[in-house]
Amino acid sequence: QLQKDLEEVKELLTNATRKRVRDVLLAEKHKLELEIKNQPLPKPKDVAEEEKSSLGGYTVKINNYGWDQSDKFVKIYISLNGVQKLPAENVQVNFTERSFDLLVKNLNGKNYTMTFNNLLKPISVEGSSRKIKTDMVLVMCKKKREEKWDCLTQVEKESKEKEKAAYDTADPSEGLMNILKKMYAEGDDEMKRTINKAWVESREKQYKGDIPMDI
Repeated sequence: QLQKDLEEVKELLTNATRKRVRDVLLAEKHKLELEIKNQPLPKPKDVAEEEKSSLGGYTVKINNYGWDQSDKFVKIYISLNGVQKLPAENVQVNFTERSFDLLVKNLNGKNYTMTFNNLLKPISVEGSSRKIKTDMVLVMCKKKREEKWDCLTQVEKESKEKEKAAYDTADPSEGLMNILKKMYAEGDDEMKRTINKAWVESREKQYKGDIPMDI
């Protein structure tokens, strides 16, 4: 708008002949030129978009993923619709020897994060990378040693070992009881009715002498 005003003043100046009118127009021209000079420069679109991406929206923590492995890599698959349309720099992964974190910026107005700490075994930071595929980010963690991983993190391993220990008892019947207790605690009403029925029937058979062992 200021630029248009300036152009009009310049046009009037070319037609003005009286000194007083010319002085007024020159003063106005100088004033407009100063205003235009002091205006903040418009930001390039990509800079504006980058600022928007880092400030706008809110952050969502990613909990769903799939994983598999080869001799050299552990591969984590994270589904994110439309991620392939983002600039490559909006998908960032930082690796350490025993962790990685993923940040996806400004995907449909949201930021997405995922963090894995205490990886089961050490990885090579330099050899690890990420790939952007259609509706998916693939995180490639390069193994330092070519060996099979039973799970992704140390926490998962400890959790599995505790669960296994609960069933691996010297007394087989005690192990079976632990399994039944877990199924009963986690099951729905139908599961609980089924377990109760089986329990009653086994007690009845035991009293009749059909089975010698109390399960």
